[in-house]
Amino acid sequence: MLPPSKKPNNPNFSSGPCTKHPNWSFELLKKAAVGRSHRSSECKKKLLEVIETHRQILGIPQEYKIAIVPASDTGAVEMAMWAMLGCRGVDVLAWENFSNDWAIDTMQHLKLDNARVLDAPYGQIPDLSQVNWAHDVIFPWNGTTSGARIPNHDWIPEDREGLSICDATSAVFAYDLDWSKLDVTTWSWQKVLGGEAAHGMIVLSPRAVNRLESYSPDRPLPKIFRLTKNGTLNESIFKGVTINTPSLIAVEDCLNALKWVKSVGGVQGMRERSQRNLAAVEKWVAHSEWAEFLTEDKDIRSSTALCLKVIDPWFQTLSSEYQSSLITSILKSLDEENVGKDFNAYKTAPLGFRIWGGGTVETSDIEDLLPWMDWAYAQQKSQIQQEKAA
Repeated sequence: MLPPSKKPNNPNFSSGPCTKHPNWSFELLKKAAVGRSHRSSECKKKLLEVIETHRQILGIPQEYKIAIVPASDTGAVEMAMWAMLGCRGVDVLAWENFSNDWAIDTMQHLKLDNARVLDAPYGQIPDLSQVNWAHDVIFPWNGTTSGARIPNHDWIPEDREGLSICDATSAVFAYDLDWSKLDVTTWSWQKVLGGEAAHGMIVLSPRAVNRLESYSPDRPLPKIFRLTKNGTLNESIFKGVTINTPSLIAVEDCLNALKWVKSVGGVQGMRERSQRNLAAVEKWVAHSEWAEFLTEDKDIRSSTALCLKVIDPWFQTLSSEYQSSLITSILKSLDEENVGKDFNAYKTAPLGFRIWGGGTVETSDIEDLLPWMDWAYAQQKSQIQQEKAA
């Protein structure tokens, strides 16, 4: 089998940090306020611009508070957990690596009373009808490492007693989020924006703010988790006065990414770009003799984390060592061909591939990658068959 003649213009399909938006260049960072204090008026203006541009593009209500926080999406989720949980029961929905981390935090580190985990294997989601909304509920909108997402927001009641705490890092800018159903929402710049890592975003509803001001957990809070001061919300954090020092190059990069998002039609444009990426892989899978989506149920299939498994019956007869070697060899060969980089399945997920399908990825690049995957699979299969026959 001859290799395809056409290669992707951009071979970067990593799920984080994700590829930059088309036409990105270092030239776009020339206005970064490098060497300046992040407390200077110019830098605070840029930080506030990041906050308010997110509000505008995502349609976040004015009464919701938005902040830039340390430690990426992980820091934002754990900030909410450590600062807010404990005054009522907790349900954690876990169906992939990162949501499982929130379950571990809840059960083993915070050791909360009246807490439970509703879990599901990779490629599936828990039974949403079993969620107890008298509890605080922690869940990812989109399973970044499994390719499974919640189907909609209808299962979240308006009259819930607990808080809904949503890790939306691979969903924001890719799905239409109903803010009335979300009390705490988190993400990082490095995912669907293709921004630089280490910075998180947190959005708080009035209900979440009330929790912060009315409940003080019986545990020490590190400085980077503190959103209140003397029992009330520290408003300065939500006006660009960050808890710790941000990268001003990353801030400039984020502003440029947001400008690009506007140029492609905002959330709707980004959603359409991601859906086209999903459609391209679905079309290929429909005719593939060896690959299938890890998430078989189309109603909960992610358009950003395009996770694939091998279904070739021959592959199933191989030892786990041979299976792992085959996948690794495919990834290595496509990397060396400058066709596809960093699209391996997450280390705790089933063997396979994970192609990032967020809005910064061009559909044409995915379409050019897929024939190369067929070629590489056929090459490695033939090689193993020859080795076993020798």
